[in-house]
Amino acid sequence: MKFLFFSDIHSDLKALERLVNVEADYYFAVGDLVSWSRGLDAVGEILKRRAGRTFVLPGNHESAADIAAFCDQFGFLNFHAKHIIIGGACIAGLGYSSPTPFNTPGEYTEDQMAAQLGKFAPLSPSVLACHAPPKNSTLDRAGEGQHFGSTSVRNFIELYQPRYFFCGHIHEAEGVQETIGKTLCVNVGKRGYLLEL
Repeated sequence: MKFLFFSDIHSDLKALERLVNVEADYYFAVGDLVSWSRGLDAVGEILKRRAGRTFVLPGNHESAADIAAFCDQFGFLNFHAKHIIIGGACIAGLGYSSPTPFNTPGEYTEDQMAAQLGKFAPLSPSVLACHAPPKNSTLDRAGEGQHFGSTSVRNFIELYQPRYFFCGHIHEAEGVQETIGKTLCVNVGKRGYLLEL
């Protein structure tokens, strides 16, 4: 079974077309399909070919309400703070980022992030997808000494060790992979990552 994870499209419709053309059983948009919630209709028109098999998280540029309405309109699955069992694997997803200097629509405090992630703890997910990367990793590095990830996400990964973790948010770290304990962590970005389980 193939799962395609991607993030931070920011209305790059050509990049989205390329991803939609990849054959997979399920598609996971891990936040920031657009910027400042503008242009979701254009993105939806491209993604709708994969409706019913596309799970969507809000990034920091979309609110949960934006994504809920978007999913209702196009037949996608709102995956914010939810989980699903596919082929015996538990996949969990959480959108939003930790606070940014830009006051974007989809931000959690670290306490809010920890509380939402805590709901996944009893599930022991095999795969966790979050918009926010783990703090102080190569996945959240925007420049020398600049790390903008979430401590709550990092704590969850270290404690519960899903087999795979996928994120976005930090464009400079697109495609970067790092292992934290036993967890393979990938900042998928718009290049995407095809997982076979």
